[in-house]
Amino acid sequence: MKRFATLLGAAALAATAFAQSASAETKLRITLQLPLKSHLGENLVLFKEEVERESKGDLVVEIYDSAQLYKDNEVPQAVGTGQIEMGVASLTRYVGDIPAVDVFYMPFLFNTEDLVRKAVAPDSPVRKPLDEAILGTGGRVLWWQAYGGNILLSKGAPIKTPDDMKGKKARVYSKALGTWVETLGGAPTIISGSEQYIAYQRGTVDIGMTGVSGVKSRKLWDVMDTITVTNNADIEFIVVVNEPFWQGLTDGQRAIITTAARNAEVAVRDAMAGIEAEAFKVAKENGMTVYEPTAEEVDLWRKASQPVIDKWLGDAGALGKQVHDAALSLRM
Repeated sequence: MKRFATLLGAAALAATAFAQSASAETKLRITLQLPLKSHLGENLVLFKEEVERESKGDLVVEIYDSAQLYKDNEVPQAVGTGQIEMGVASLTRYVGDIPAVDVFYMPFLFNTEDLVRKAVAPDSPVRKPLDEAILGTGGRVLWWQAYGGNILLSKGAPIKTPDDMKGKKARVYSKALGTWVETLGGAPTIISGSEQYIAYQRGTVDIGMTGVSGVKSRKLWDVMDTITVTNNADIEFIVVVNEPFWQGLTDGQRAIITTAARNAEVAVRDAMAGIEAEAFKVAKENGMTVYEPTAEEVDLWRKASQPVIDKWLGDAGALGKQVHDAALSLRM
């Protein structure tokens, strides 16, 4: 696993610059690719309010939303090398260094809320080894942010079966989803979340992928008119903090941040079902058609998608097998 070794060395040299005395104001800048009004943005505001309140102004949190500072794919390196203290990134943005993170994008492996909750619990045999591996990139995971199940976006008609993917260009946001599209006969294109709207508007792709909350926050009904509720992957974002910065904080500061992070994680996870229901409602009110595949259609998707899991297991190494086996154990 690559670990940004050279860049992390430079970050370590700057660690003393991060150290703050207990009496000095300590600033935590957080980069977010989504709008502040999105549920991930609101979750960061919740974290900010608790941290600033409990620290009595000793810790100041600044949120830079809508990719003002960094795009989603730039966050792991920006945080890992200390260019910014904190950041929010899609879990899959770590796949280049840790292929095992794509376990959450294996088709239909986490297709119920119960399975997702078990897998993302802090001490889960799925999540814990991934958090430890991410620490090796220079970013410490503070909390996971739920983003819901993956949906497909299209124009004119729903994507009912794997055959509907053939010959179509599709927006993807992970390597695994790209492999999935290719396996089903489509052509994947990785497009950042903040660039989706323009891509759909220009016809760069025929099919979109996102969580339904993203449809609401980005008003994607302006450029797409149909949602297919496949829930073939579980979308997770993580909030990471630069490790040298973290080690430069006082024990008291770390305790405040840790508690606020855990509270924020619980809040966003518990709210996710309602967030998705509201987003579907708003999408319909804005003219979108929502299609839910039949059991027979889901079975077709599963069978056609199995080669994706087989290929990933061959590429993800020992850690991939470990978390995949752990995921299967959750079903028992």
